[in-house]
Amino acid sequence: MIKLNVLNETSRLRAVILGTASSNGPTPKLEEAYDPKSLEHIKAGTYPLEKDMIIETEAFNKVFEKYNVKVYRPKVIENYNQIFTRDIAFVIEDKLFKSNILPDREKEIEAIQYVLEQIDPNNIISASDDVHFEGGDVMLWNNHIFIGTYKGDDYKSFITARTNMKGVNFIKNLFPHKIVKEFDLVKSNTNARENALHLDCCFQPVGKNKAIIHKEGFKDENDYNYLVNLFGKENLFHITKDEMYQMFSNVFSISDEVVVSEKNFTRLNNWLRAQGFTVEEIPYAEISKQEGLLRCSTLPLIRD
Repeated sequence: MIKLNVLNETSRLRAVILGTASSNGPTPKLEEAYDPKSLEHIKAGTYPLEKDMIIETEAFNKVFEKYNVKVYRPKVIENYNQIFTRDIAFVIEDKLFKSNILPDREKEIEAIQYVLEQIDPNNIISASDDVHFEGGDVMLWNNHIFIGTYKGDDYKSFITARTNMKGVNFIKNLFPHKIVKEFDLVKSNTNARENALHLDCCFQPVGKNKAIIHKEGFKDENDYNYLVNLFGKENLFHITKDEMYQMFSNVFSISDEVVVSEKNFTRLNNWLRAQGFTVEEIPYAEISKQEGLLRCSTLPLIRD
């Protein structure tokens, strides 16, 4: 049996589900794109190739091997995108939440069924269809649960809005002992530089008391200020609009001392090293063209 335990983003990782790029399928048609960045690359003819994305996910897997992390991979479904496991489920404490994912992606959860069968069924939580949340919007920080959402009345018209207030309240009700704080994110279906697809696209903690943040990803400046007050401005690495677009905040922590990052994120990686982190640099620029990066490709099951 797998005994789930995740309390934050940075404690020592012991077990994770890492997405796979095998049999990723052909380049989607324009109308099949789920986000503006994929759309941009489909139009430009620069959408990533399966062979390049396999190299990237396997580089990530090698880092996990180096740190003796138990890695589960989804069963491969022919011609199907299975890279972003964070979208389909996520763990809070000892509970695994199944996301109500975009209908086109429902097969992805079936591909990790063999893992779910090793978890106590009482610890697997599903919600009714009107309750939306995805793992990229849910971030644990010890006594806090941060949740990205979109509060606009036009929620339904945004394919990029993945977590609604019903989702926030569902989690709030299950964790009355936690501070559940939601953040209203800036969304765009058409401009990737103006779209925070998930909370981890504009914010993520690293180490014990630091975080990467993009101020303009938050619709309400009070939400941004909440994080500044919580972490302290000197502990925040502010990223530009272009760096958000490149997904600088979507790195992944193996422990509070080790961060896996994209090898081209020079400014961030230098800052992390200056703060005393070990930075494991890997290539992930092709996968990033789908508006997802390292955190999006992982579903942590056990952290110390």
